Amino acid sequence: MFTTKQLVAVLLSLLVVGSLAGVAAAQQGPAAGGAVVVGEGETVDGDLDAVGGTVVIAGTVTGDVSATAGTVLLTETGTVDGNLDGVAGSATLEGTVGGDVSLAGGAVFVRDTADIGGSLDAAGGTVQLDGAVAGNVRVGADEFAVGPTARVGGSLEYDAATASIDSAAVVDGGVRQVDDLVVASPVVAGAPFQFGQFEAPVIPGWVVSGYWLLANFVLGAIIVLVAPDFARRVTGLGTKKAVRSGGVGLLAIVAIPIVLLLLLLTIVGIPLSLAGGVGFLLALWVAGIYGALVLGTWLLSLADYDNRWAALFAGLFVLAVLDFVPLGGVLEFVVLLVGLGAFALALRGESGDDGDEGVSAPGEGPQEGSPMA
Repeated sequence: MFTTKQLVAVLLSLLVVGSLAGVAAAQQGPAAGGAVVVGEGETVDGDLDAVGGTVVIAGTVTGDVSATAGTVLLTETGTVDGNLDGVAGSATLEGTVGGDVSLAGGAVFVRDTADIGGSLDAAGGTVQLDGAVAGNVRVGADEFAVGPTARVGGSLEYDAATASIDSAAVVDGGVRQVDDLVVASPVVAGAPFQFGQFEAPVIPGWVVSGYWLLANFVLGAIIVLVAPDFARRVTGLGTKKAVRSGGVGLLAIVAIPIVLLLLLLTIVGIPLSLAGGVGFLLALWVAGIYGALVLGTWLLSLADYDNRWAALFAGLFVLAVLDFVPLGGVLEFVVLLVGLGAFALALRGESGDDGDEGVSAPGEGPQEGSPMA
């Protein structure tokens, strides 16, 4: 189950990959676009830093290659004289690399035609090794497989949930399974990429949670100050129609991404999909704030206390603490659904069964006739 921050991160990743719609020709230095291609017979003198939906090297790069893309492909005719560092959804090597290779991806494939002159470090959901590596190999993966055509001049170390190594594969330095193996980080955009099994500085969880608590409280304060009446209506819906709000939130969080992805498949719909994606991400963040406000209001009502600012802080604080609690992500997700659904219903002009008089403005006491009066 996703936490709120994880859900936003996944949707943002899809949006970024889908938005790379241009095309850029291969060039020395930085290159960016929907497709960055070094065609067969072409030569890039020096280093190549490439960012795109797809990066294809079918020609020659005389220096190092740093690639960040949805797909990275070094074809059988492709040659990189220096090192190759890549971060991609899918990375496939079929050609020749004179130096070291460091890859992070959902899937990493080193085909039987690949020839790596240095070492190989790879981390991904799936890593398949069928080619030749002159140096050492270190792999961190969920699934790791070494085919019969694989040739490793050095040692092979791996950390994988499942692994299969064909008996015909040749590993001169021996094979060793290593728990919590740390592999070299690919260098992209001039800095080491930090992901999964790669070596990375660890930021304490309480620092991250504290940062989000502060950022969310600032956004929540802006929301309350700019649109207090609307915030009151959303809070009333979330507290008095929690089940209905949660159902609407669940429908929205499933249906809207599907609609955006369908729009992305059409040329005319691409701008609408991108704009809608950005809007939806912002709506999720705002909905999370409203969800915290609803949660805090409900908690304070148990003590017969009503204050918008205290409710906002209490809700955000509880959500921050949930990051360290088993199944806390599930509760965070439920709060997000209620906040998103109440937000959507409020936009339609709905309110709680008895209005929202039970949720007073900041600093005010309960209004006359409210359940807290």
